[in-house]
Amino acid sequence: MRSIYAQLFSVLFVFTCLQLHYTEGCTCAPSHPQDAYCNSEIVIRAKVVGKKLVKDGPFGTMRYTVKQMKMYKGFEKIHHVQYIYTVASESLCGVKFDINKYQYLITGRVFEGKFYTGLCNFIEKWERLTLAQKKGFNHRYQLGCGCRIKPCYYLPCFVTSKNECLWTDMLSHFGHPGYQSRHYSCLQQKEGYCSWYRGLISRDKTIINATDP
Repeated sequence: MRSIYAQLFSVLFVFTCLQLHYTEGCTCAPSHPQDAYCNSEIVIRAKVVGKKLVKDGPFGTMRYTVKQMKMYKGFEKIHHVQYIYTVASESLCGVKFDINKYQYLITGRVFEGKFYTGLCNFIEKWERLTLAQKKGFNHRYQLGCGCRIKPCYYLPCFVTSKNECLWTDMLSHFGHPGYQSRHYSCLQQKEGYCSWYRGLISRDKTIINATDP
């Protein structure tokens, strides 16, 4: 029975990744790193030290052995992550990690006590994260999980409630990830509304308009 559920989970995992799949492989909707943090069950920083194909076939599974450096979210589900599981095929949203090279920030979910991730989750080399993103994963994003980051893909677009921050990176010619993704968090202010926060000065000493930046 457990094997049936495991197969079902694999199919659902792949189907989720393939909802925006076209012809060239896995394609996922952009996600602000704060949303990635808030919507994930596990968030860790780790170095990948080994890998093993544990299930072959069209929905094969790769198991990566990791050395966990820090856990930012999910301690109540898994005290210490030793293995990370992903679909073996990159075209089906499986992740390919470099072995013994980099520390990664990895987000994902738990199924039957195992940590699963994929290309539709937020995964980045730690050295490539901005200082604001590192602070976000350390503590700041958690403060904003009650807020909603609303993507804007074309104009006009606007917020419809006080707990929304308008995310406009996709309108920039720089594309995604853009300036808001790299330098801003969406946090609730004293007045009860959510707005973009740059972290340049103390949160209690600034009020940032919801349309900024």
